[in-house]
Amino acid sequence: MNMKTSSPIMTIMQNAARKASRGLLRDFGEVETLQVSRKGPADFVSRADKKAEDVIFENLRRDRPGYGFLLEEAGVVAGTDKSHRFIVDPLDGTTNYLHGIPHFSISIALERTIDDISEIVAGLVYNPITDEMFFAEKGRGAFINDGTRGGADRRLRPSRRDIFTDSLFATGIPFMGKPGHAKFLKELHQVMGACSGVRRMGSAALDLAWTAAGRYDGYWERDLSLWDIAAGVLICREAGLEVESLSGADVLVACDPIVTNAELMAPLQQRVI
Repeated sequence: MNMKTSSPIMTIMQNAARKASRGLLRDFGEVETLQVSRKGPADFVSRADKKAEDVIFENLRRDRPGYGFLLEEAGVVAGTDKSHRFIVDPLDGTTNYLHGIPHFSISIALERTIDDISEIVAGLVYNPITDEMFFAEKGRGAFINDGTRGGADRRLRPSRRDIFTDSLFATGIPFMGKPGHAKFLKELHQVMGACSGVRRMGSAALDLAWTAAGRYDGYWERDLSLWDIAAGVLICREAGLEVESLSGADVLVACDPIVTNAELMAPLQQRVI
């Protein structure tokens, strides 16, 4: 059934993501040829990342001229409307993109602040390679398109698996200079030894979206940034999943999500907290 699931603001956000994806896809086609060079494609990918952010910024600013921004590359851009700002990651999964691995995403969220209380009210995670658009608005549920342009939207259905040994989880691994390797290896050992498997795919935004879609039974990760998780956290909550912070703080402040269904939350927490 074809459902009308997108408001005007979501349509604006989706259009901006799709426009940015065209350049990312075009540049991704060049990455493989650059792998053979001694320097590699790092500078090229940095430019692709920045170009995608510029496209998103220009389109969103045109359609909502007063809104502020938190951009991964450019940082904070103040707006005249102090109650709204877009939170943008133009290329989540940069290392995958850099190495020619077709698993990366665009993440856009809208934050609303009223009386000093902020919440994410809309968010999308878009995979340009598969043309899968995961999206949600507060109080309206979470959805995915059907992977073909112009296709019907479907409500996201997360996994209801309740047996830990049958469950598949996703996470992220600390990298280059980040602390926490020893703690992570202990967590990984404790989870891997008791479940069906653990995946590390390289895009936190897609990990969250895939958990909301039931492809993973749960997900945890530390030391992320707000632009990595803002959209994905809303999508997971609107899909009906439990979303907590590994440190017990506000997950959008600590940026350390643990996400799964009600049946698996306690046993997953026991192994990673």
